[in-house]
Amino acid sequence: MRRTLYLKFIIAYLIFGLFGFIIVATFVSSMTTEHLIKTKSEALYEEATMVANTYAVDLYNNEIALDTVKRQLDALSAYSGGIIWIINPSGRLILSSRAPLSIDKEVIVEGFDPASTGNSYYVIGRFFNYFNEDYLSVFAPITSGYKIKGYVVIHYPRAGLNAERESLLTIDYLLLVILFLLSLIILIFFTEMVYLPLRKITEATEQYASGNMHYELQMDSDDEIGYLGATLAYMAQESARAEDDQKKFVANVSHDFRSPLTSIKGYLEAMLDGTIPPESHEKYLGIVLNETERLTKLTNGLLTLNNLNTSGMLLDITVFDINEVIRSVAATFEGTCKKKVIAIELILSGDELYVKADADKIKQVLYNLVDNAIKFSHHDSVIKIETSEKHNKVFVSVKDSGIGIPKDQLSQVFERFYKSDLSRGKDKKGTGLGLSITREIIRAHGENINVISTEGVGSEFIFSIPVVDDPYDDEI
Repeated sequence: MRRTLYLKFIIAYLIFGLFGFIIVATFVSSMTTEHLIKTKSEALYEEATMVANTYAVDLYNNEIALDTVKRQLDALSAYSGGIIWIINPSGRLILSSRAPLSIDKEVIVEGFDPASTGNSYYVIGRFFNYFNEDYLSVFAPITSGYKIKGYVVIHYPRAGLNAERESLLTIDYLLLVILFLLSLIILIFFTEMVYLPLRKITEATEQYASGNMHYELQMDSDDEIGYLGATLAYMAQESARAEDDQKKFVANVSHDFRSPLTSIKGYLEAMLDGTIPPESHEKYLGIVLNETERLTKLTNGLLTLNNLNTSGMLLDITVFDINEVIRSVAATFEGTCKKKVIAIELILSGDELYVKADADKIKQVLYNLVDNAIKFSHHDSVIKIETSEKHNKVFVSVKDSGIGIPKDQLSQVFERFYKSDLSRGKDKKGTGLGLSITREIIRAHGENINVISTEGVGSEFIFSIPVVDDPYDDEI
């Protein structure tokens, strides 16, 4: 398209100009000639009729002298530019505006027959071969006593008509040239507003196709082509981001799988080659078992996240008491909390608070958030789990007073395999998938989850789920 579209437009533009000149030279020229003949013949016929009804009829009635009529015809001839004749039906020329008055010299037009023109009052040609060039000849009968005494014939040279036609065609050609030049504005607009932006888009597309997703496409227009360019640039940015995420994903998966596998391989080789004595095998086999559990947890997390991202994920929506689920999750971590001297404080809205969601998946969300809060809380601290009802929704908050999250990393906490620099020393068994799974579950419910955190103070995760006013309503 970059190599041919502009050329095609130029060729179309030139063809437009060529056809314009052809039309003016043929159709317009023919129409102009016909118009001039019609207009001129009508004007000459009116003049011939006037002469026939005045000077000529008076001449045949002997009411005016011949030389007087001659002077009038000469004056009219000079005005109209034609040759005015008074001629008998037999073809004998009585008077001519272009010949001196001579009674002795008789001029006969051989073969003169006004009836040969049919219904037309004019003919074009050499007038019965009298002239050596073409003339437009107009007839007007001279009648007296209901009889045709003769004719007034006015001859106008065809060359004069051609000159008038060329004059008018010159104007037409000039207007065509002006129109052709003005139409260059369209070509300029096409070049600036369509062709050049399309070249930019084409070049950007070639860059993206070659794998350069970071190529920057600048579009200044706000029209459809500008929107197309912006959309293409956005698509490339998203593709580049997806590619970067994929590379990061593979790197994180490789890292999280390699670490336990390296430990397992090292301990097993040490036991096989005797570096670790048999009496210590049980201890290190326990370490190997823990590493395999870590691999199992990581694999299950990946499978869970993949299922949550699958289009059309099925949710088992039921009505349940969210407060009861929170109590159950808190009881699950009782042993872990005793080891770290951490207390879980429940601030629940009422004894019962019914919501409409997938109970198992919401329980998994709470488990992940509480597990995460315990993992990054200091010894002898408190984790608060609170429910509140607002705008037909229940907001669940899990708040710890742990190490917190740096402000510049808050936007990344829900990404897969994310672990902040501050948490890497504490979260040795974490997979970095818990919060990603949590976000996908909440999104699947059409709700939102947010985080508020201050480094060194703690973090608070808040998510929403729809509340149920009457848990015993049959329509639920």
